[in-house]
Amino acid sequence: MNNLIVLPMVLPLLTGVFIVFFKSYIQVQRWGTFILLLVNVGISVIILRQIQIDGIISIDFGGWAAPFGILFVADSFAALLVLTTNIVSAICVLYAMPTIGKRRETFYFYPFVNFLVAGVNGSFLTGDIFNLFVTFEVMLLASYALITLGGTRLQLKESLKYIAINVVSSSLFLIAIAYLYGTLGTLNMAHLSMRIAESGQTPLLTVISLLFLIVFSLKSGLLLYQWLPGSYSTPPTAIAALFGALLTKVGIYALFRTFTLLFYHEQQITHTLIAIMAGVTLIGGCIGAIAYNNIRQIVAYNVVIAVGFILVGLAIMNTTAIEGAIYYLVHDMIVKALLFLLAGTMIYLTKSEKLDEMSGLIRNYPSLGWMFFITVLSLTGIPPLSGFIGKVLLGQGAIVAESYILLLLSFMSGFVVLYSLLRIFMSCFWGETIISEEEETPLSKKVIFPSAILVVLTFALGFGAESIAPYVQDAAYTLTNPSVYINAILPD
Repeated sequence: MNNLIVLPMVLPLLTGVFIVFFKSYIQVQRWGTFILLLVNVGISVIILRQIQIDGIISIDFGGWAAPFGILFVADSFAALLVLTTNIVSAICVLYAMPTIGKRRETFYFYPFVNFLVAGVNGSFLTGDIFNLFVTFEVMLLASYALITLGGTRLQLKESLKYIAINVVSSSLFLIAIAYLYGTLGTLNMAHLSMRIAESGQTPLLTVISLLFLIVFSLKSGLLLYQWLPGSYSTPPTAIAALFGALLTKVGIYALFRTFTLLFYHEQQITHTLIAIMAGVTLIGGCIGAIAYNNIRQIVAYNVVIAVGFILVGLAIMNTTAIEGAIYYLVHDMIVKALLFLLAGTMIYLTKSEKLDEMSGLIRNYPSLGWMFFITVLSLTGIPPLSGFIGKVLLGQGAIVAESYILLLLSFMSGFVVLYSLLRIFMSCFWGETIISEEEETPLSKKVIFPSAILVVLTFALGFGAESIAPYVQDAAYTLTNPSVYINAILPD
């Protein structure tokens, strides 16, 4: 059973390599990728249920037992994110089939999606910090290809910024790993945690932890997010949805794993800095979401707001806040993909990205309008949609920790999210329609169906919060009790 945990990474890699040889057979690429992602969803469910029965599961490669060999580890936190990744990716691929265009499909869109998913899943499942660097690079290399796919001038301009910031952060990542290995003599995360606990988090280790904080902040868009709005607003809709739903979440996961398992001993330094950075990110994201008149930019800045909000839970660092952050993280992966798909569909139908160039769309496309309105409510945290429970738990955690400034910033950001997205809804869907019946572009069921699935999922996650509560609670317990993770990997 433990062998299953390598499949969410290995299967997309193999599928990506396989379909490269079917460049002219687009249907093989499409359905091969989609079926693979559905298989991965099933495997992820099995892994998640097995963790509830047996506890954290792991596999050592090459017969080398931890801490000497490379290993994959699946706890509830990693398994929940792997499951959500595969669900969201499958839906984005379904949207891409009728919208991405044959030209991009023949330029290996589907193989690169597979490599991207492999890197994301591998990042969530690895138990070795150098292997985390490797899986990050697999994901990033695929994203470099996807962000430039099609080669428009604006894409190439923004991709230079995106690639430059990630090359710098990857270099810093490698330097941080080298210093960490030179100091502690191991790369296994459980073993690193044990050695830091034994020796104490010395000033040198605290400096190394701050280097990791810079690296993962660059990758997640925490404070240093200036590259994100342009990079996420220029690719085709399906690619932008994948980026908005997945890429920043890998950086967020790395921050949670690093600063709950390894560097949690000097919280007055590390977690105070995370709190400040999360607060500034919330403020910056809110300003951007209000300031712009471009739909893609507004949506991209809502990604920034979510990064700050989720990492407030890590800064507070109690079980309730961590539970809220996990709930909201899963919710945000689903609903942010939905937001990008709906915004992209609006732009496709009107051939414009400006708020003042759209009006009255709800008359022409009522289903699109009401789905957008549900998305607004979900991201704002209105019950019973999926964003509600995460916001409530994070707020409770902030009150328990007496983090009132973070609580205020977090909930004020919710009003900004509501305002920025209602501005889109009122400007674009309400008022006099600008599209006559003769000019109306038909809205294909193939285009709207993926968004409808995500709308169902936000309701399901909201109404079914109790059904995933055991997994979220187990994930939060593991994150706040490093000994659980260590004992599962190094029982002796």
